[in-house]
Formats: sequence, structure tokens, C-alpha cells
Amino acid sequence: MVTISTRVRKLDGLLAITEKYPSVFCSVGTHPNNAGDELDIQTEDLVRLANAHQKVVAIGEAGLDYFYDTQKPEDQQTGFRRHIAAARETQLPLVIHSRSADEDMASILTEETGKGAFPFILHCFSAGPELARTGAELGGYISFSGILTFPKSEELREIAKTVPHERLLVETDAPYLAPKRWRGKRNEPSYVVNTAEVLAETIGISYAEIARITTENALRLFSKMPRI
Repeated sequence: MVTISTRVRKLDGLLAITEKYPSVFCSVGTHPNNAGDELDIQTEDLVRLANAHQKVVAIGEAGLDYFYDTQKPEDQQTGFRRHIAAARETQLPLVIHSRSADEDMASILTEETGKGAFPFILHCFSAGPELARTGAELGGYISFSGILTFPKSEELREIAKTVPHERLLVETDAPYLAPKRWRGKRNEPSYVVNTAEVLAETIGISYAEIARITTENALRLFSKMPRI
């Protein structure tokens, strides 16, 4: 299980959780909605923190969020590129948040991949088909949350059908976005089973097969995380 960093300055709190529970790991990074508050965080800071702690298995959550008008796009892009550089240097997966920013996200990912490959995951995917295609073609992973199970998510389920199996992941984004079966309740890690069931049905394979595929993909992506 990976708990996600949204502010680098709060990393100590995440590390305390990971030290308490052997099967819990974390990332280090700044959410785009906090980008302006941590512009002093440089690539070398992210690399240093990631290398200093065995339980830090990813960079992020970083990216672009143009839905909420709380942070300047240029600040978000600056921070995002620093996180990309850290992921490239450490080869730890970059957990990417992208909302209402498909064009800029695809452009930055394409440009930055041209400078050198880095592992990444388009987390809690709810964007359009072009970003899914670009992400997968660049070697990224597309991760679906409980949103996939919502009745009005027909377009998202159609997108899921186009993602190569070796690029598929499922997640909870807990405590938010509980799957349809538990809609309105606090989301929990165990609820990821329902999202996996819907993904399996959507792409026409068994639950056992989607469980195998997404587990193998997750362990390949989060390579610093030991098999438990």
C-alpha cells in the first residue's frame, strides 16, 4: 500500500505511518494545488529525501490541476518539471495528478520523456482518450479509481478498453471517491476490489486475471517496494 504525499514539508507524518505498518509505503512530493507554497523545493531536495528513506517508493503526487483556480499554471508547471527530473534521476515512479489540463500534460510528458525516460502513473485517471493514449505510448501506467464504477462514467470505461493490459492499474484514492457500491461513504483500500471487478467486466476478462495483471504491473512500477 502506498500513501501519497501532497506536501513535502509534511513527509515526516507519512514516514511515521510507514514505520508503524510494515506493508505501508509512501511517496514524496507536492500536489499541484499546493505548488505555489513549495516552489522552494528543488529537484535535489526530492532526490535526497527519496534516497534517504527506504519506505519512500515514489515521487509525487505532482502534476497540473486547472480545475481549481488556486495556483498559477506556471507555478504548477515549474514544480511538475522538478518532480519529473527527480523521477528521472531516481527512477522511482512519478505519481501524476492531471485535471482539466490534458493538452499541457500531454505536451510536457512528451517533451520531458524526450530528455530521458522516467517511470510514471497517471493516477486516478479521469481525463480524455488522447491523454490516455499519449501516457501509455510514452511508457506510463493508467490507474483507475472508483470513478470507473460510477453510472455516468461510460466514456471512462470506453477509454479503459483501449489501454494495453500491461499499462493498467487500479487504486482507491482513499478516503475519496468510493466505488458505486459504497458511494457516499469514506473510501477504504479494500474497496479497490470493486473497481477491479468493474475493470475486468469492462475489458472482458475475469477478476482473477485483472488481479494478476494489475498486481504484476504495480510491482513492476513500484520496484523499490518489496514483495510482501
